[in-house]
Amino acid sequence: MTSATQTQKWEDLKTRVWSSIAMACVGLVGIALGGVWFQMLTVFVTAVMVWELVRMIRTQSVVQGMILAAMVASVISGLLRPEVGPTYLWILLIPALAGAITMDRERVTFFFFALGIMIAGWGLVTFRDYHGVYWLFWLVLVVVVTDVGGYFGGKMLGGPKFWPKVSPKKTWSGILTGWVFAGLLGWAFMGGTSATAALIPVSVALSFASQMGDIAESALKRRMGVKDSSTLIPGHGGLFDRFDGLLGASLVMLLVELIVDLPKVGL
Repeated sequence: MTSATQTQKWEDLKTRVWSSIAMACVGLVGIALGGVWFQMLTVFVTAVMVWELVRMIRTQSVVQGMILAAMVASVISGLLRPEVGPTYLWILLIPALAGAITMDRERVTFFFFALGIMIAGWGLVTFRDYHGVYWLFWLVLVVVVTDVGGYFGGKMLGGPKFWPKVSPKKTWSGILTGWVFAGLLGWAFMGGTSATAALIPVSVALSFASQMGDIAESALKRRMGVKDSSTLIPGHGGLFDRFDGLLGASLVMLLVELIVDLPKVGL
């Protein structure tokens, strides 16, 4: 490896690190402030991810993507008003269907991915409002430790691939290590709450959901023949590339809330 190549490698790493720090700071501040600040952040991120979805399916449709992103932002902003409940979630079908109709290919793919992105965005804000900052940090940390555990577990232990046709880099050792890290996080969070030991399997389930979110986005990119969802984040790609795991965990968390009293996590 030449010195020029080594320099370029470290420059790329530096860019990734600074981008990660910036994203972490913005995210942490938004979560901590809550209210309209977290709403605006989530609406923005959700709308941008739908725009990225349009770009992946129809590379040249920049204007169409921007129009759909504005529609998504308007609809979700309306759903987050205090007097509007989850019974109005069907309204999210409007931008999902509108976008799908205008696609000249992959209409079903767009519809389900766009709908999932919007439901997850709405779910994150309502989750923060109902359960507070502590539990939203727990949800985000489950995704983070799953990624970290999966990366180091896969690198150190290696072994057979989890799903080589879709995600060539993921190994069974990385998947399982991610679960272990998430379970340990759930155990750690039990100490500061009245949660029972059921928080541990819930954390593991969300860990798996975040991994499936990552794999689903990887499958989409391979199907569309693109490396990244966009180039918005230096060294990282797009917002969809960075938040795919959180989307998966958020969608499953909405289902978990139907059967679990989260502050106590009594099944």
